[in-house]
Amino acid sequence: MAQERTGVATLKGNPITLIGPELKVGDKAPDFKVNKNLVEQASLADYAGKIKLISVVPSLDTGVCDAQTRRFNEEAATLGDNVVVLTISVDLPFAQSRWCGAAGIDKVVTLSDYKDHSFGQGYGVLINEIKLLMRSIFVIDANDTIQYIEYLGEMTEHPNYENAIAAVKKLV
Repeated sequence: MAQERTGVATLKGNPITLIGPELKVGDKAPDFKVNKNLVEQASLADYAGKIKLISVVPSLDTGVCDAQTRRFNEEAATLGDNVVVLTISVDLPFAQSRWCGAAGIDKVVTLSDYKDHSFGQGYGVLINEIKLLMRSIFVIDANDTIQYIEYLGEMTEHPNYENAIAAVKKLV
């Protein structure tokens, strides 16, 4: 049975339960399997040797998630070729693709954890009650060591964009 964490996050003030461990800076980044589309999968190894900024959102079709993904798409253009920005949600891959096309998102890679929730469980961000991912940010260096984490306490709040970008720039 996966670890459950209570008392660490809320959705509009209501307590929610997160499944998986609370990761720490310095931890080796857990591997994961997510979907690029309905058939093709991706894992941490697909981004080996790159600095990874992983932006985790509940659903691209909500206001804060939309703003968060647009902001990191803008920032991605300035971070260089050794950095990949991944946005992971449980939105279906074709919904992610449709949203990116409508929003003009071209620098961020969207990946879906809809199938086995392996990212959500491995990174401690799967919300037990609604099976969405809790908003969070992970910066992982080229050797797959976690260098920055922001687990938000309230789902409807924005992450600290400046701190996340600063963490990436320290690694470039």
